[in-house]
Amino acid sequence: MKNFSWGHGVVIALFAFIAFILSMLFLFPNGQKNSEMVTDNYYEEELKYQDVIDAKKKADELPEKPVYSQDPKGIKITFPKDYNNSNTTVKFVLNRTDDQNLDIKKSVQLDAGQSFIIPSQVLKMGNYTLRLSWTTDKTDYRMDYDVIWK
Repeated sequence: MKNFSWGHGVVIALFAFIAFILSMLFLFPNGQKNSEMVTDNYYEEELKYQDVIDAKKKADELPEKPVYSQDPKGIKITFPKDYNNSNTTVKFVLNRTDDQNLDIKKSVQLDAGQSFIIPSQVLKMGNYTLRLSWTTDKTDYRMDYDVIWK
């Protein structure tokens, strides 16, 4: 190493930097999770978002709100007992942020106990956003819940 000069050091540093950049390029994309947009029609839905804000505000003003619970059978959403479901349309969307193939979207009817169950067979372990919306007497309501299914 008697002929080692600052020029040799610069060349070694440059090769080390190139090796670092190439390792970042080839190693890290393999570990990335699948990240997708929540919806394909993002801009159209953004224009309708004021309706969502109004529906959430109306749901917040309710004296009793629907609640969810988890058990081995699935996720159970229960509406208040005095709720009239004869003129009600209930829809729910379970959004999975890491894989849209696991999203669940459905319209349901409430049973005699003013509730419905999302069965555990359709759920995979992970984080979901439960968007519950319903219409009663032409008034829209919406509530969002963060759900961790184990």
